[in-house]
Amino acid sequence: MLTEKDRELLALLGENSRIPVATLAKKLGLSRTTVQARIERLEREGVIAGYGIRLSEQYASSLIRAHILITIAPKALSQVVRALDRLKPVTTLHSVSGSFDLIALLAAPSILELDQAIDEIGNIDGVERTLSSIILSTRIAR
Repeated sequence: MLTEKDRELLALLGENSRIPVATLAKKLGLSRTTVQARIERLEREGVIAGYGIRLSEQYASSLIRAHILITIAPKALSQVVRALDRLKPVTTLHSVSGSFDLIALLAAPSILELDQAIDEIGNIDGVERTLSSIILSTRIAR
């Protein structure tokens, strides 16, 4: 069970996973050893699964991104997921409820490459229908 301080700690790490423990401690109003112990506990419990990078706005804005809503044939989920996993432009894949089965987030350096990836998705055996939406801007990212 997470405490409010745990959530604050996770939010700070989400903004910058390289922030020094001493700085975290100061922002949270806790001792350095307490913060270090909380981080270790959150890692041990699997709340923190790893650390990564956040791309700069300059780089991220140079990529063309899109959401692709995908309807699949019955019993085709595993083969479609495997095929999507092999496509480099697919950065994230979600199973969803509703009239579509999956939502894929794609990122490519050009419209041409994005268009080719969308065509490849439509040609995957088991994909019945797609609906694409190009992302114009990101209003909130946490």
